Amino acid sequence: MKSRRIQTKKIYEEVADALITMIKNEELSPGDRLESVEQLAHNFDVSRSAVREALSGMRAMGLVEMRQGEGTFVSKFNASNFTLPVTVGMLLGKEDIKELYEVRKILEAGAARSAALYHQEEDLRPIENAIEDMKKANQNGEIGEEADMRFHTAIVNATHNQILIHLMRSVSEVMINVLRETREVLIYSEKKAVSLMNEHQLIYEAIKERQPEQAQQYMLDHLQNVEKSLEKYMDFRK
Repeated sequence: MKSRRIQTKKIYEEVADALITMIKNEELSPGDRLESVEQLAHNFDVSRSAVREALSGMRAMGLVEMRQGEGTFVSKFNASNFTLPVTVGMLLGKEDIKELYEVRKILEAGAARSAALYHQEEDLRPIENAIEDMKKANQNGEIGEEADMRFHTAIVNATHNQILIHLMRSVSEVMINVLRETREVLIYSEKKAVSLMNEHQLIYEAIKERQPEQAQQYMLDHLQNVEKSLEKYMDFRK
């Protein structure tokens, strides 16, 4: 069996993960008041600074709100807010993710076509580097979702369309955590991992050779395949 490198987490991330899990499991509901920082620190057996950092991150995500003189309360999660940091992806439901992938297919299939038409020579290097980094990550038993996101972002950047670049940046902030879960499923299977690499390579080659129709179709096929894998995973996880 191929071993995977263990990813360590900071203490405040573990505290945030625990609180997010409580929200997901409906142990905490919108409007609920959290215990004091001191009590949470005692409950989790961590420092108060770790709790404050966790709550600060969750407030930035929009998961909690801090009311002066009253305390910290659970917010109502809004999946349509695309400016939320990436860990909010853990709270998205199946229909939310389906809609996100629909957005990605609309944006990125067209972006691949545009990149094939309008890229400059220097735009190819970041795409190629991202593919190499994904290969290295898989070989090291890592997930490689950051390199995966760089691959897709580099393609959008190669279009030189500033509005499209901005739109993709907004979507990517939500998608990167979804990518982590998807790649966790894909890299467990060597066959799927190889298929994923091949799909990325085909997209890159089509862009490099200025074949817009092929680049568009390869990107669409890739996103559809990834979406299917994620849907199966989410059904299994229920």
